[in-house]
Amino acid sequence: MSSRSNRAQIGKATRWVIKIGSALLTDNGRGLDMKAIHLWVEQMAALRQRGCELVLVSSGAVAAGMNRLGWHGRPHELVSLQAAAAVGQMSLVQAYESNFQRHGLHTAQVLLTHDDLVNRTRYLNARSTLRKLLGLGVVPVVNENDTVACDELRFGDNDTLAALVANLVEAELLVILTDQAGVFDCDPRHNEAARLIDRADAGDSRLCAAVSGSSSSGLGRGGMASKVKAAELAARSGTVTWIAGGRETRVLERIAAGEPLGTVVHPASGRLASRKQWLAGQLQAKGRLRLDAGAVRVLRQSGSSLLAVGVTAVEGDFQRGEVVSCHDPDGAAVARGLVNYDVAEARKIIGQPSEKIEQLLGYVDEPELIHRDNLVLL
Repeated sequence: MSSRSNRAQIGKATRWVIKIGSALLTDNGRGLDMKAIHLWVEQMAALRQRGCELVLVSSGAVAAGMNRLGWHGRPHELVSLQAAAAVGQMSLVQAYESNFQRHGLHTAQVLLTHDDLVNRTRYLNARSTLRKLLGLGVVPVVNENDTVACDELRFGDNDTLAALVANLVEAELLVILTDQAGVFDCDPRHNEAARLIDRADAGDSRLCAAVSGSSSSGLGRGGMASKVKAAELAARSGTVTWIAGGRETRVLERIAAGEPLGTVVHPASGRLASRKQWLAGQLQAKGRLRLDAGAVRVLRQSGSSLLAVGVTAVEGDFQRGEVVSCHDPDGAAVARGLVNYDVAEARKIIGQPSEKIEQLLGYVDEPELIHRDNLVLL
């Protein structure tokens, strides 16, 4: 497949995470660029019209707040940054809401901290909420909760946040719009001979070498290095990352058409392998589920979710959202996944059909004990 046809296929993705940086949103510190926001939203509305699900990760709250407060340099004191974010978030959300409303689209503000995605219960809650919003046709506008996040719980930059959101919703495409045309083999601001890297795999040594001396604009916390890192993080769940210049004319439409602009970073391995590495290799199981032969067969043959009816025993001490291992009747491990109920709840519903969960617990969070999106076979 040629590079052009490959990009055209990528542009047909139906679930996008789009990240827009501070330098673009605030016109390099001169307040929110309402004309640019209008044009990006117009293009996103066109993507929604053709059936794409969109999550928007937006920087700009701190920079917008700095402008409204009359500050000319990004402060270093955490409490000042938090105050600027609180002020700027108001105008940022209002700008998106008013522009999307013109196209008959609803938006939802979603503020996250690092702990929301490290803690597995919060991870599942965030995932369920975002997926529900997407199912309702809403465009979630995600930002780091700068107003309350402390230094040790920060993502570091919204590029990282965008990549983790792409993992969270299993997006097919992560688009990072920046103030540069893409990733170059050296800094184009200091070397006129710099050449654009149009395609690479996550972990490609060319990318690491290209961004070794990159820096941010001074408005945000990122830089090209953080965008390459984000592409590597997104690749864990098989997401392709497209890094492109946000000031390019009709940039989102041109990405959807597969035009040769920016840098496309492909996962080095497929979605299943990446997901398996994330769930099976990096997380420690907190408990064990013993499955009957029928459940084992269904998991292996059809890749379905694990229902409570197929579980015969529960061991360990786990909370909702933590990792449990699944074993066949002989004790051999067959899968791992993020469980939707804690150990006490699981013991009450095992062996029972999904429609009885509400009767047994008094409520129902999910019909599955482990959803297939959070389950990997071993």
